[in-house]
Amino acid sequence: MEKEKSVIDRGFGREAFGADPAGYHAIRPNYPGWVYEVLRERCGCGPGMAVFEVGAGTGIATRGLLDLGVDSLVAVEPDQRLAQFLRERNPDGALRVVVSPFEDVELKEDVELKEDVELKEDVELKEDVELKEDSYGLGVCATAFHWLKEDEALAKVVRLLRPGGWWAMVWNVFGEPGRVDAFHEATKELVGGGPHSPSRGSGDLPFALDTAARLSALDRNGAFDVVEYRSDSWELVLSPAEVAALYATYSNINILPDREAVLAGLEHIARTKFNGRVTRNMVTILYIARRKFNNL
Repeated sequence: MEKEKSVIDRGFGREAFGADPAGYHAIRPNYPGWVYEVLRERCGCGPGMAVFEVGAGTGIATRGLLDLGVDSLVAVEPDQRLAQFLRERNPDGALRVVVSPFEDVELKEDVELKEDVELKEDVELKEDVELKEDSYGLGVCATAFHWLKEDEALAKVVRLLRPGGWWAMVWNVFGEPGRVDAFHEATKELVGGGPHSPSRGSGDLPFALDTAARLSALDRNGAFDVVEYRSDSWELVLSPAEVAALYATYSNINILPDREAVLAGLEHIARTKFNGRVTRNMVTILYIARRKFNNL
């Protein structure tokens, strides 16, 4: 029987993506337009709303939220390098960046949501910005929630949301269960030598696509009265160089001691066995949940 592989430690996930923020931002796909439409039309994301984002990374989703015209957005990101890149690319006055794991962010009952917080160039803001409980109309986590302890993180999310506020989790998932993915099949031995990301999930489904488990966690929390989700399939077409650039952003690749050789192998396979054109099956899935207006 094949030995079950270990899961990458959450601590590594806090620093797994920051070596090349510009490269990460350039190759990781944005979220489809319908995601932002749902956040605007169903969750009310727009002018007049205060928003927080968990695990903002380089700001792929952050930019979309700012473009909806929110009054304020607090982006929490544990990796200083990613946070710096995020801040530099998005000088918007509505944005504040907190460099901290979400688990360590302090919540206060009496702190005001100030619009005049001075942003330091090095974005070392952990000590300068506190998040106020019961204050945010929307919380968002984009392709990052699998790095957190689910129940504990949801409990903290609920404390931040105002009554009637919405929580949203979205993922771009590489690969779709049940659909043949020729490049994945051709490369799984090459890339499968180390521990896997928690995004892979604990069963037959990726973490994000295990809807039963995600809905169960939201229900188990007990604070949400409306829970919905939507998913769509699409395709991502990559050149050999883009394949190497994309896989260079994967935690399960970055943790390998022979990372560079693996990336070179992936690019070689894309060029020689796929005629320089690789198509990956993709799924975008969005969960939204509304905090109850009262505790009844």
